[in-house]
Amino acid sequence: MKTVGVQVLWILRSPGIKRNLRFLGKFAALQVTLVVLYAVLFDLFMYMEGREYSFITGVYWTLTTMSTLGFGDITFQSDTGRLFSVVVLLSGMVFMLVLLPFIIIEFIYTPLIKAQTAARTPRELSPQVRDHVLLTSYDAVTQSLIAKLQQYRTPYALIVGDIKQAIEYHDLGLNVLLGDVDDPETYRKARVHQAALVAATTEHDALNTNIAFTVREMCERVPLVSLAHHVDSVDILELAGSTQVLLMSELMGAALARCYSGGGANAHVLGEVDKVLMVEVRAASTPWVGRTLGDASFREEFGINVAGIWERGRFQLAGPLSRIQEQSVLIMAMSSEQLEDFRRRQGDVAPSPGSVLIIGAGMVGQATARALQAQGIEFQLVERNPRKNPFSEQSVIGDAADLAVLKKAGVDTCSTVIITTHSDDVNVFLTIYCRRLRPDAQLVARATHERNVATLHRAGADFVLSYASMGASAIFNHLRHGSVQMMVEGLYAKRIPIPPGMRGKSLLESQVRARTGCSVVAVDDGKKLVVNPSATLPMPMLGEVVLIVTPESEQRFVEEFG
Repeated sequence: MKTVGVQVLWILRSPGIKRNLRFLGKFAALQVTLVVLYAVLFDLFMYMEGREYSFITGVYWTLTTMSTLGFGDITFQSDTGRLFSVVVLLSGMVFMLVLLPFIIIEFIYTPLIKAQTAARTPRELSPQVRDHVLLTSYDAVTQSLIAKLQQYRTPYALIVGDIKQAIEYHDLGLNVLLGDVDDPETYRKARVHQAALVAATTEHDALNTNIAFTVREMCERVPLVSLAHHVDSVDILELAGSTQVLLMSELMGAALARCYSGGGANAHVLGEVDKVLMVEVRAASTPWVGRTLGDASFREEFGINVAGIWERGRFQLAGPLSRIQEQSVLIMAMSSEQLEDFRRRQGDVAPSPGSVLIIGAGMVGQATARALQAQGIEFQLVERNPRKNPFSEQSVIGDAADLAVLKKAGVDTCSTVIITTHSDDVNVFLTIYCRRLRPDAQLVARATHERNVATLHRAGADFVLSYASMGASAIFNHLRHGSVQMMVEGLYAKRIPIPPGMRGKSLLESQVRARTGCSVVAVDDGKKLVVNPSATLPMPMLGEVVLIVTPESEQRFVEEFG
């Protein structure tokens, strides 16, 4: 009933409703006048034939004739009466079979459909809505971000300017707000003053700038994150009022470069969360292969806990009986001192230069090259289009599907291949090809859509980084849900306040790993940061913990501990 009331209210408030009602009134008056006139003439012509009927009978005959029902129980005998019947019949066909259906569709059915549409695509949020996120586009990054917001039960509204598109998004289960993303009135109705975050994530930097300037004009305090697709746009977006500008090509390139390990048992840093280093150690060609973690004695020998084992898209929680395979990658958390000590005791050496092959010299490929160059690592780029790029001396022009091109770029000698093209289909194709050519090389691939991550792992990629997940995580960090660092697609390091269900309990008592699949790798009580805490260490009542999580284990953690 509430929905019906909303629809009726929308119809009554619709522009032109008074004009429509006046037209309906005139049509009804004309219809009644015709019926009365025909009923009077019916009595007159019947009287001329020597028959008498009541006025009600005249109305009855008129309506059955005009509606073409023609029951035949009352008929004229004279030609004059029959000619009158034809006139009534023809006028009825015009009024009742043509005009009446048109009027019903135009003035009743269409407004009702519009009212239903308006109910599905509101133009204004309730005044009670607060701490919500306003989204300005629907793309791969936004899809991933919406999934995170739903996981944490954070309200959001997707602003859409086109009503047909808004209906499509609503039917997909999204919370849609109808309005133009560059209209100040839209943000007033979106309660931007009560919002927790605004994300300008369209494909055009100029439009993101307009959004940022419009939002900042409406509200000075709301956090505003903008995506930039060109480095020259960063300063302009900041001048427009963006709290944070994310240059996604640089973020992706730096992350892809971090995945390079150089081979061997080098302890390689995947990311950092507030002085806690997330490290991966490849087990290939080490004495650990074939042994269990209990036999390897990382805790006893190095004071380090192995959080889990990563094997091409599958993360397994570490336990004493977990067995290390040739393709296993050990995920650990370390302080900088622990990392230095681990490398020294393992006799770690720096990865040899000239061991990276980058396929694709687009914006992400160039950003990857810059990140590797900053680390002093030599590389070769393969690019199909003979366009200029800052690394032309280190580039081989040609199709990466051509074996001669890959051999010229050093595919036979490189230790790592990084695939950076923007097409997931091409990346799957090249991943299968490169894995066949180099079964022993480390293979890192970029994915635009999360749905293709598992496919790339099956194709042979050791690590996959999703453009969508990285952008969503970077935006999500601006909410009050802790700090998130994506190590590889599907594996995150997350710093959060200690939840109520863990306070005062040791890890042994709370059974975090067993109950959720998350691994607690550090505890910070505000005075001291403890990396790789003992299982018997009680959690402080106030402070933060650093977790290594997958999306599934994070969801279980939220449900178990709040």
